Amino acid sequence: MTPGRPAAAGSGDGSRDWATVLDALEGEVLAAESTLRADRRDEIAAWGRRAADWVPPSSSLGPVPEDLRERAARLLQHQLAVAEELVERIIQSRRQRDVAARMSYGPPRPVASYIDRAL
Repeated sequence: MTPGRPAAAGSGDGSRDWATVLDALEGEVLAAESTLRADRRDEIAAWGRRAADWVPPSSSLGPVPEDLRERAARLLQHQLAVAEELVERIIQSRRQRDVAARMSYGPPRPVASYIDRAL
């Protein structure tokens, strides 16, 4: 058994294997939430560039045991809330980046002025 990975099916209690999977998922959600709360903008923007999505554990785990279903449902709701906030922050970050890219930080160029001397 590798660290952070559930044991293979048939090697023990299914509840324990699912508990390990849920622990790992919860750790990832809490890490993402911590990034949001700390307002680490570079890390938040990096979430939008992630190339690797979460890969579910092997199907050998079987269905979620009855005693862990409520925990799994709460974790899912927490994941969805954090994911929604991440999406909002990524969009906000991209908008700010686009506005900053349009701004000119160089010295202002002189503007032509025309004066009517006929007055």
